[in-house]
Amino acid sequence: MLKQLPTSEFELGIDEIKASPKDNGVLEMIVRRPETETREIIQAGVISVENGLEGDNWKARGSSAMPDGSADPEAQITLMNSRVIQLLSGDKENWQWAGDQLFVDMDLSIDNLPPHSRIQVGSAILEISAKPHTGCKKFSSRFGVEALAFISTPLGKALRMRGVNAKVIQTGEIKVGDAVKKL
Repeated sequence: MLKQLPTSEFELGIDEIKASPKDNGVLEMIVRRPETETREIIQAGVISVENGLEGDNWKARGSSAMPDGSADPEAQITLMNSRVIQLLSGDKENWQWAGDQLFVDMDLSIDNLPPHSRIQVGSAILEISAKPHTGCKKFSSRFGVEALAFISTPLGKALRMRGVNAKVIQTGEIKVGDAVKKL
């Protein structure tokens, strides 16, 4: 079980989160989920229009949000601000348990990246979905009830502390250290 911090410690990190780069960020970690509850931290990968992050189970897993149980194209890729996950987890080794695929040092707020905004990661192009990315039971059990409450506040939602869903517009290669550019 991960160390779970009190809300008072999370609040100390808000200014750092707000200082995230707005236009040009960095891809800090790539996590592939080949099976449920399995994580692989990789240094490079391919994001495709057909499959999302190659080797990830997004397509095979499907989504209960879709009438036919198929994978939700609006949630092909999930991104989370690396400053938020570092604050919540306390250790980069624990980032992978958030369940997101791309951890970026970039402002993911609604003001900075409204729905349908596009970003380039490596040579891939992603479009930010209108579908919100919200915390769940797994997130709460891993990072704590206070962490879930913190990211679910009006400020947490405005900053998209839980992250964003995106769909792939252009297939491309990515690697840790790549620029993340607002288009």
